[in-house]
Amino acid sequence: MTSGSTDGQGLKRHVKKNGLIFIVLLIGLGLTLLRFTCGIGAVTNLSDRNPWGFWMAFDLLCGIAISAGGFAVASAYYIFGRKQFHVYVRAALTTAFLGYFFEVIALLYEVGQPWRLVFPFFLSQGTTSVLFLVGLCVALYLMVLSGELLPALFERLGWRKARAKAVRLAAPLAVIGAVVAVIHQSSLGSLYLIVPSKMHPLWYSGLMPLFFLFSSLFAGLSMVVVEGMLAHKFMRDCADDRHARDADRAVLACGKGACLFMFVYFILKCVEVAASDNLRHLSSGYGAWFLLELAGGVALPALMYFIGARRGRTGLIKAAAIITVLGVILNRFNVSLVAFNYNLPAAERYFPSWMEIAVSVFLVTLLVIAYRGICSAMPILRTHEDHEKEIR
Repeated sequence: MTSGSTDGQGLKRHVKKNGLIFIVLLIGLGLTLLRFTCGIGAVTNLSDRNPWGFWMAFDLLCGIAISAGGFAVASAYYIFGRKQFHVYVRAALTTAFLGYFFEVIALLYEVGQPWRLVFPFFLSQGTTSVLFLVGLCVALYLMVLSGELLPALFERLGWRKARAKAVRLAAPLAVIGAVVAVIHQSSLGSLYLIVPSKMHPLWYSGLMPLFFLFSSLFAGLSMVVVEGMLAHKFMRDCADDRHARDADRAVLACGKGACLFMFVYFILKCVEVAASDNLRHLSSGYGAWFLLELAGGVALPALMYFIGARRGRTGLIKAAAIITVLGVILNRFNVSLVAFNYNLPAAERYFPSWMEIAVSVFLVTLLVIAYRGICSAMPILRTHEDHEKEIR
């Protein structure tokens, strides 16, 4: 009787602690059932005039941008030998893997006929299509990320010989992953090159592939710092002392890299606006919003990164990382929603339904649950004895 009472109290505490997560999962499962039984129109405000909405902006553009930390940190660690990134490299690769994996899951919701998602690879290859290139890169990079995470899996299983072979493939896979990721991040910007008449001139540019690439680099590095902050606060049981001890060095390294990419991005943006004769648009409402994005989401955190890296102030770098991630999210929403179809009457403009937002929250919740599960089961935030020898 006492044992049953104790178990019941433990269950109640567990439900109370994770009540919000249970609610999100229940709503998400219900909307998933509605989406796949009644069609995409039952849960979205999308139309032929506005075929890409909140899911495209948040799940694809934002999700892929902040997942870029995987190839950025892996390249620095495995290719350029920057050992200070060792504390973040597996966490960044795990986040990238889950980000891309759940993007594929999200595409099943976003595509009107999800069973056709594999058609471009097997039945009707559109090799001249940028969208085909995006899909191909997602598939290839997922395979590369799986290979890069094999050493951690084999450490968990105790397969030392298999782990040794997987470690030897780490550097070649990092090179392949960097090439594929660079093509993929830039090709997302290329998707919008064909709509010059539909996008506001301040956001439309022939340099959009380059802008998407550079912004993904500093977004990815910033997200790595944010992940480290959250892991230190909420997942201490999954991390070891080395992770906490060496984190500051990795934070400073990420801050320096992000600062460099942000200054290049900022200069290119300013030059492009001036060269394309778009300065006159800055006095409009869209111009004020554009300046807010550029000044608040790029210039301010870049300056904070510079000061933080120069003076060794990790707290300032962490604050800059949060602002940077929010700034890149704002940019992706501006490109895909705010500046897109800007010349339509207000009544015809797209606005997401609450169900679209709820589905995205549901998928993010699943991603977080999966991330914690992987970090609990595998040496992602803690250093295995075999890995310890390699980073000395």
